[in-house]
Amino acid sequence: MIEHAGHVPGLNRDALRWREVSHSAWGESATVALPGLEEAQATALCAHVRENARAHLKRMPVARIVDAIDAAIARLLDREHPLRRKAEHLLPIITGYDRETVRLGLTGYLKTFRKPQLLRFLAEDFANPGVLDGFQPTPKGGYLRAHGPELLLHVWAGNVPALSLWSLICGLLVKAGSVGKLASAEPLTAGWFASLLAEVDPEIGKCLAITWWKGGEAAAEPVFLREADTVMAYGGNDTLATLRAKLPITTRFLPHGHKIGFGVIAREALDSRKAPALARLAAHDVTRYEQQGCYSPQMLFVERGGKVSPAEFSRYVAQELSAIASRHPRRALSPGEAASIAAWRSAQETRAMEGTAELLGEPSSNWSVVHVEAPEALSPSGLNRTLKLVAVESLDEVAALVAPYRNFLQTAGIAAAPERLFRLSGQLGEIGVSRIAPLGRMTAPEAGWHHDGRFSLLDLVTFTEIEQSAEIAAEGFAPYVD
Repeated sequence: MIEHAGHVPGLNRDALRWREVSHSAWGESATVALPGLEEAQATALCAHVRENARAHLKRMPVARIVDAIDAAIARLLDREHPLRRKAEHLLPIITGYDRETVRLGLTGYLKTFRKPQLLRFLAEDFANPGVLDGFQPTPKGGYLRAHGPELLLHVWAGNVPALSLWSLICGLLVKAGSVGKLASAEPLTAGWFASLLAEVDPEIGKCLAITWWKGGEAAAEPVFLREADTVMAYGGNDTLATLRAKLPITTRFLPHGHKIGFGVIAREALDSRKAPALARLAAHDVTRYEQQGCYSPQMLFVERGGKVSPAEFSRYVAQELSAIASRHPRRALSPGEAASIAAWRSAQETRAMEGTAELLGEPSSNWSVVHVEAPEALSPSGLNRTLKLVAVESLDEVAALVAPYRNFLQTAGIAAAPERLFRLSGQLGEIGVSRIAPLGRMTAPEAGWHHDGRFSLLDLVTFTEIEQSAEIAAEGFAPYVD
């Protein structure tokens, strides 16, 4: 069986060049056909999406768009719906994550896009979301209206299931015609969502397209880069820099590069009752999608002085990772991933032999934890369930230890009492951390969160402002003027 990815309204699917890619995991195989477009087809697709967005999406009340998204998401949440059943069957094979991880992860993530949460997206970025539907009065006088891009290009990366829905739905909420470039590692969910949306509201379905091309090689790529007036892209910094160089100077570029997450644990959180539960939450953040998300923790800073020492807490975390491994086995590693873990473990083994670190977990284990007593700067782990815990005398030291990675900081998990939560958050915010979460929720951002410290919706729009003086001047031309 071949699963065809994407959503290309207005084009003859039989005329496309389909690239078939095979995937294997958990003793099963699946083939995905990725839609490839020639230059003329890409041009026609951009025109189709833009024209339909002008004719339909831009004229719709945002409430209708919210209702349509909510209805499509409800179908993906329904475990008896054919597409949800297909997702639970195919995504573990495509991504390598175990079935229960995919099932739980999908449900938790998709709930972010139900109607109440979509309204939160809108309320978070717009004091009056009515500006998306028409001119609204401003406090200073005059009127304001927001306009989304005519053509928004999404360039997705990564293998976390359904991650593409975040930017795609944000684009819809601001009434942007959208074209999405699939990530080869997870090429299915965006197309499934688009097809459901087209069933729920066919007019909206004509205003977005999901396709694929090999970066830098396809004839269609220059067309999409030229036609889009806004590009939202995800990936490594080198990839993003290359993409930026290809865009016209007038194109708005919204990049989201790789990040490194970490956690801090205060002494008041470390007693015999709290510490085991906290270790379980930390292990959950480490194992969820194998630290592939930009918000996943790679290091924990643990404060001395609690009833449970940093070394003891490291063992709690190791126990939890071992327990999780029996319920949620780690996906098969690529040769590069296996080499990265081996290199990371080798460095930690050397330190352990020198007596400066304690390494927990056997080479054959699918997790590794290292504990060091001397404070050290933030550094990347080997990913795929590898974690370093660093003991510090005071959490006030942490900001200086992570500051060298300022350009790569985003999410910090904090376990501390309220007063210290705010003090630490202030210190970390000053050196680039944009999101503070509790342990256990680092990998599950709230609806409407400010990705990389920016706005999910506001960054996509431009505003038209009618100044109060223009309104007053217009009164002089009204038919009722004496």
